[in-house]
Amino acid sequence: MSDPASRPVALITGAARRIGAEIARTLHGRGFDLALHHRRSDQDMADLVAELEASRARSCLILKAELGETERLPDLVAGTVARFGRLDALVNNASAFYPTPVGAITPAHWDELFAANARAPLFLAQAAAPHLAAREGCIVNLVDLYALRPLPGHAVYCMAKAALLAMTRALALDLGPAVRVNAVAPGAVLWPDAGKPPEDRRRLIAATALKRMGQPRDVAEAVRWLIEDARYCTGEVIHVDGGRGLSA
Repeated sequence: MSDPASRPVALITGAARRIGAEIARTLHGRGFDLALHHRRSDQDMADLVAELEASRARSCLILKAELGETERLPDLVAGTVARFGRLDALVNNASAFYPTPVGAITPAHWDELFAANARAPLFLAQAAAPHLAAREGCIVNLVDLYALRPLPGHAVYCMAKAALLAMTRALALDLGPAVRVNAVAPGAVLWPDAGKPPEDRRRLIAATALKRMGQPRDVAEAVRWLIEDARYCTGEVIHVDGGRGLSA
């Protein structure tokens, strides 16, 4: 796919680091041109784009935005299409995660966690839908096991991810047959940036059927499969959690 106009294009949110960066590497390796969103990880994004463009020049577009600014979200899609002329996949990977103990929850917690985990994916999907339909493209949302089995002390995060899961299924109905909409629910793949106590880590791994952590590439490969190969799947959730969801 040496002709740029023939290469598929994916827009990935939260793409500068961690799982988002691995999704970017995986799709780029499959010949995708990429629109890569980040909020404030300037150096990580610059390093990732330099890495990717070393193998294929002018294959990446950097998009910096605060996803809580809803009015800016259509511009991310418009900028992608203006640069590459098409959009084949939207990957809603960006997320916010922190505890919200009941009794200390504020409207600001609600606004921040829902903005990143539910509201931005919806309005990005809405803006992207006509372009995706033109390519018979797809949306992949990164959800969470905790959308179905809440994590104590994290009520607002769990509610926001549950909304994203419901959105995945609702949009699969509303955007079909032209656009497929699916989700990936990672398990113990990366620990939070703030860290996790060793005993909590051991307990989580012990509750995982495969008794080990996953890797970002495991999630990235599931995203790739949903985009490239899962032509008869929509409204589905792939649990990349090592069997964590099987535990009572």
